[in-house]
Parts: sequence; C-alpha cells; structure tokens
Amino acid sequence: MSGFDLIRLALRALTMHRLRTLLTALGTGVGVAAVVLLTSIGEGMYDFIEHEATRFGTHFLVINPGKNETFGGPPGMNSNTVRPLTLDDALAIRRLDSVVAVAPAVMGMAEVEQQGVKRNVTVLGTGPELPEIFSFDIASGRFLPHEDMLSARPLAVLGSKLKNELFGASNALGAHIRVSGQRFRVIGVLADAGTTVGFDLNDIVYVPVKHAMELYNVLGLQEIDVRYREDRPAAEVEGDITRLLTARHGSEDFEITTQDQMLSIMGTILGTLTAAVAALGGISLLVGGVGIFTIMTISIQERIFEIGLLRSLGARRREVRRLFLAEALALGAAGGLLGLVLGQLAAWLLAALAPAIPVSVSLPYTAAALLIAVLIGILAGVAPAVRAARMNPVLALRAE
Repeated sequence: MSGFDLIRLALRALTMHRLRTLLTALGTGVGVAAVVLLTSIGEGMYDFIEHEATRFGTHFLVINPGKNETFGGPPGMNSNTVRPLTLDDALAIRRLDSVVAVAPAVMGMAEVEQQGVKRNVTVLGTGPELPEIFSFDIASGRFLPHEDMLSARPLAVLGSKLKNELFGASNALGAHIRVSGQRFRVIGVLADAGTTVGFDLNDIVYVPVKHAMELYNVLGLQEIDVRYREDRPAAEVEGDITRLLTARHGSEDFEITTQDQMLSIMGTILGTLTAAVAALGGISLLVGGVGIFTIMTISIQERIFEIGLLRSLGARRREVRRLFLAEALALGAAGGLLGLVLGQLAAWLLAALAPAIPVSVSLPYTAAALLIAVLIGILAGVAPAVRAARMNPVLALRAE
C-alpha cells in the first residue's frame, strides 16, 4: 500500500464522521489555543518591561546602599550599621573618566501647595544631570541648574500633570510653591513623560537632592543613577565604581545593578512564569490526547470488518498500523492548526478589548504547541493502531 493510499484512506475515515472528528480536534485545539494565548501574555509582558526599561535611555546603572557591617563592641550594644551613600560619593563617581552623568536620588511623598491648591505627590530630590540619564524633555523653562549640590537653591521642576493641577493654563515659571511647608521657586516644567511600570512620571516635583534630604531628615541617598560612556562595557564601568566606593567606604557595602542585569532578572522571572502557564495549557493538550485515544478506540471497534477485509486482501500488519497512526496524526495536526487559529484570534481580541494587557505571540511556543499536538496525536493512536494490526483477519471478517 502506497503512502498516497494511506493518506487517502485515513482522510476518508475522518470525513465519514465529520462532527466527531471536529469535536476531537477541538479538544486538542483548546489546549494549543491556551498555550498560544497564555504565552502571548507572558511574552507581551517581557516586551513591555524591556521597552519601559530602555525608553528613557540606555547605558546606565543604579547604585544602592547595601550590606550591613558589624563591628565589635560591648555586649548589649547595637553595633550593626548601614553605611550610607553620600553626595560626596556621587561627586567622586562623576569624576570617573567612564562616567557621563550622575544623579543622586532621595524620594518620598509630600504635600505640595500653591495658592490654596494642595496635592500629595511624589517628591524626587536629584541633581541637574537627571535628564541626561533618562532622556527627559523640558516643555518650558529649564531643569535644575548646575551648581554645588551641597548649597543648591530651593528650586523646583514640575511634571506636566502636576503643573496643570496646580496652575491650570497659567504660566508656572517663576511662581512659588510649598513642599511640606518649605518654599520653592518653579523654574521648569517637564514634557509629558507618560508612565513606567505603573508609576506616573508626570505627577512628580523635582527638587535639589540636598533639600529632599532635609525634608525627609535623612543623611544618605537612596540610590545613585549613573550614565556611562557608550564605548565602555558595563562590566568595566561597574569595576571602576566598585573600586572607587570600596576605597572610600573601606568595604564593599553597596550594590550596583546595570541595565542589562535588570533586564536579565526580569527575563528570567517572566520566562519562568511563561513556561509555567504554558505547562498549564499543556494539561489541556493531554486531555485532547485522551480524546484522540478514545475516538481511535471507538473507530477500531466500529471498523473490525474493514480491518479484516484489508488483511484478507493482502494488507500487512504494519500497513494497518500505519493507517490508524495516520488517522491519529491527522487528528492531532487538525487540532493543532485549529488551536493556532483560535489562539491567534483570542490574542487579537484580548489586545483589542483590553489594550492595557500587553500581548505578543511567541513563535517558539506556538511552534512547540503545534508539534506537541501532533506528537500527542501519534502517541494516542499507538495502542489502538497496534490492536488493529494484531487482529485475526478471519475473526475480524466474522464480526460483520
């Protein structure tokens, strides 16, 4: 029996029971669709986070105060201390040849008031080079001026949303606002920066870091943001900063995170989650495999006479086995293709109805789901095909 005859007989057997074939394929298709949709959400989340992490600039790293250092002392005395990052540390880092810009950061919430209008907003204490690190645009005025950060004047730059809520259509430049009771003069308004990871960048007031430290009564910085030269590898810059701060602090009591490390960590987390949800979708594929096994078993029971007739006409056992395996493979492939269509349609509908949910179809997972559907179809058809091939042709003909 030629391969063409096998395919023709297998397709004929499936088309004789169209509804049953469709429902069986649908069982596998639901599994494939689930894998496509769930992994599309996972891939969409990764693309979204990667875009958010790079849209404000590249070649930057973040330094945070880190390790607790314990020193000897009399029993009962609390000897654990955390070495803070200081403005002097930020200035020393800025003098490195590999560094382009540095922005110390202290952040918190505070009440901002302007002529009776009050808002509780995020206050970010920073330095004049912040726009160079995160590629912020200025809509009007200017950002914090380059002056000694230890004696900076009480100046403020407003996010676009905060400006509109405090001043409306009026000009904010030169006006005064109060932040936790302290008076600041507005010298600039940022252009619309949107949101990042749920954080509204337009609802922030930017002040010199020294004043933010006074507002929140802190002695150290929460972090130092650094932009480095594009011709320098991140590892080299990280090494330069590590040696500098270790020499200043006497120990490596800080943590440096590069942009590549941030993306790698998020990629690992989201990759694990995507694989997990793909495994959940794979359970539906197994259920579809059980459906194919059941239908193939029923089909063989219904076609005992046909099997006997094929064997009596000279068909060998392996040809009968191949015939039913071809039917199972066709069911798995049909279910896989149906699932691809359903999964793509579901992903498109989700993107259209819920634009806030990022969706990006993953070709590797989609191809894997299709291959697994075909494989499950073959495996589900093995036992019924072997049973059909082992039938005694004489007894099979008597079954009619």
